[in-house]
Amino acid sequence: MSKPKGPRLVYACQSCGFQSPKWLGKCPDCGEWNGFVEERTSPAASTAAANRGMFGLNAMRPMPYAEIESQDDSRRESGIPEFDRVLGGGIVPGSLVLIGGEPGVGKSTLMAQVASSLAASYDAVLYVSGEESGRQIKLRGERLGLAADGLFLLPETCLERIFEQVDSMGPGAIIVDSVQTIYSTKLESAPGSVSQVREVANQFLVLAKSLSVPVFLIGHVTKDGNIAGPKALEHIVDTVLSFEGERHHNHRIVRAVKNRFGASNEIGIFEMTERGLVPVLNPSAMFLSERPVGAAGSVVVAALEGSRPLLVELQALVSSSQYGTGKRMTVGVDASRVALLMAMLDKRLGMQLIGDDVFVNVAGGIELDEPAVDLGIVAAIASSHRNRALDERTVVFGEVGLAGEVRAISQASLRLREALAMGFRRAVLPQTNLAGLPMLDDGLELVGVRSVAEAIEALF
Repeated sequence: MSKPKGPRLVYACQSCGFQSPKWLGKCPDCGEWNGFVEERTSPAASTAAANRGMFGLNAMRPMPYAEIESQDDSRRESGIPEFDRVLGGGIVPGSLVLIGGEPGVGKSTLMAQVASSLAASYDAVLYVSGEESGRQIKLRGERLGLAADGLFLLPETCLERIFEQVDSMGPGAIIVDSVQTIYSTKLESAPGSVSQVREVANQFLVLAKSLSVPVFLIGHVTKDGNIAGPKALEHIVDTVLSFEGERHHNHRIVRAVKNRFGASNEIGIFEMTERGLVPVLNPSAMFLSERPVGAAGSVVVAALEGSRPLLVELQALVSSSQYGTGKRMTVGVDASRVALLMAMLDKRLGMQLIGDDVFVNVAGGIELDEPAVDLGIVAAIASSHRNRALDERTVVFGEVGLAGEVRAISQASLRLREALAMGFRRAVLPQTNLAGLPMLDDGLELVGVRSVAEAIEALF
């Protein structure tokens, strides 16, 4: 006896998308607890419908590589330079971009500004909102001072009805806020489930590639800071942008986690104001604006985020502990890396820190994860331990090994040019980087060091 061809009941993990015929307490794929939700899967579409594709398009045919036109010169500017920088130089036609961030960080505000700028260059921009009404979006637009004749608002959550409007108006760009609120009538699961999010993302991917229309998807994040939904969602899209920002700071950082059309880990820095997000043209000046002068434990490091050099203040505080065992706390840098560097200082330089409380902080709320800040961490800890301030016009950078050696880092000349532009007069860097450096201004003194001992002697 044949089985009926109706919907099939499965249990899907909301973190990774793993499916099971019965409910499980722990996902065997990703290890998430209590993440299985009941879903119903629909039967596959007919062969005739699959051959026609979306919007009645015929199936694609193989094309010779030499006959395919290049799209590198067809990037469109969004009107916001920092946003174009993160995307790799502009918006690529037919790209699918996913933007994720914490609630209230400014995702909708940024995309409203992008939609207004795109409406001035494209014939029409469709802003699909599944969370807010048209009046709410209009209220935000009036607060931001947006005025665009080519911007159309569509408060809708049904995927099929959204595609009907896309067919009728033919927009030049589409913004969806958010992808977790959109659902397809082909599936019986609730909006935001694994099946719905995967189906909606796939349909928008086909739409973007078929019509060469850029599509921007705004996504929610989980309590861990990851984009909600299956991990396959990040593999489907072309670009993944992470919207970062501290609640108590005015600046916001848009970071490219994945980008098929440009460099990954590129960042754009904005400042949250009453008129919306304003691009920061000189981020180094912003991060060093409130730097104390003559304070022990304060050092300026030259970091590199993507292709952009940043001068950031790194602070350390070493104080005696009353309990015999020191407390360790870090903000903005990896705590494990700081522990390794402290063990190296104890072994190589005899700096007894096991009984002291050590706190390391990156001023401004930015996170640094590259090895070039190792020498800055060592210098800040040594400065606070000796209670001696460093020269405020000195910048340091370099990777430090467990043997106490200072290793070379990449893009040293780019970091030095930024330091020179910000008025610094002395730089302590790895000796290996001095050989390949081009000629710089004589106003910047370069001090090459091979070990941490040489760096400490040069700094003090």
